Amino acid sequence: MAEDEKTPETVVEEVENAAETGETAPTEETAPEAAASSAPASETRRDRLEARRAARRPAQRGQVTPEQREEERQARRAATAKQRRAYRAKLKERRAAEQKEKPAREPDHAPEHGPGKARVRQGVVVSAKGDKTITVKIDVVQRHRRYHKILRSTQKLYAHDETNNANEGDTVRVVECRPMSRSKRWRLTEVLERAK
Repeated sequence: MAEDEKTPETVVEEVENAAETGETAPTEETAPEAAASSAPASETRRDRLEARRAARRPAQRGQVTPEQREEERQARRAATAKQRRAYRAKLKERRAAEQKEKPAREPDHAPEHGPGKARVRQGVVVSAKGDKTITVKIDVVQRHRRYHKILRSTQKLYAHDETNNANEGDTVRVVECRPMSRSKRWRLTEVLERAK
């Protein structure tokens, strides 16, 4: 290898040796290479980042008194509050317009059933003699949990029939509701099948 040819490794070694011994900078022919290789060594990534941040920051102001800081804070808070009030007013107007477009809601009345889902049963009308009242027979078939024998039983319910629509022998669907009388706690929802 000739003396005048220098690889990047040798240039870096020369620069490091010069820095250790305190010699002057390398010659002009090696200066660009030395500058390129020594720049990262002298200036770290953090230093470059800090310099960029400082350039982005507004000019540093002098000493600020606590009163001035408080005034600036109050001004910022007032501006934020103004924006918030404007946003909430727009939101209120939008909600009012949406509410206006919706159809009128029916007035609230006493709930027919307490919390939870109302039970629905299907049975056969055995009596429709009473006014607005029907007696519904529900056949229950279930298997015994331990002995697995099929158990058949019958339940009798009194249901409210507002229009006296159901007749004896009809198959109807009833739903649980608020107490209508001492024994009525069910209401007729629909007649599934008429008696023949």
